[in-house]
Amino acid sequence: MSSSAQQAPGIERTDLQQHDLSAPGREVVQNRVVISPEAPAIKHKHPGEEIIYVLEGSLEYQIEGEPMRTVKAGEALMVPAETIHAVKNVGTGNAAELATYVVKKGSRSSYWPSERRRTQNEVRAAFGSLR
Repeated sequence: MSSSAQQAPGIERTDLQQHDLSAPGREVVQNRVVISPEAPAIKHKHPGEEIIYVLEGSLEYQIEGEPMRTVKAGEALMVPAETIHAVKNVGTGNAAELATYVVKKGSRSSYWPSERRRTQNEVRAAFGSLR
């Protein structure tokens, strides 16, 4: 399961894996997310916990009910289920995170306002061939 999709301008999400968990009715979804400095900070939420490990760059996270915080490469954080949050690249180059979602089996891993996940063919048609 490795496909790539652009969620919003300046954000590219690559699906890495999706597997059932030993907890009944739960699965894990893992993505690599590349965020350009120009990408907008879009408020969104997930139906399960999101565990984030920053791979490169510096990202600023605004998680509902918490103070804003900057997380650098090599650092991690967790976003609770159903919690509205946004991320912004505060560096000069691209930043990347490994996003791991623990969700109810069959649910979408993200809820993006006015955005839906595109199929790989739709991405190819809109943006040309994938890397």
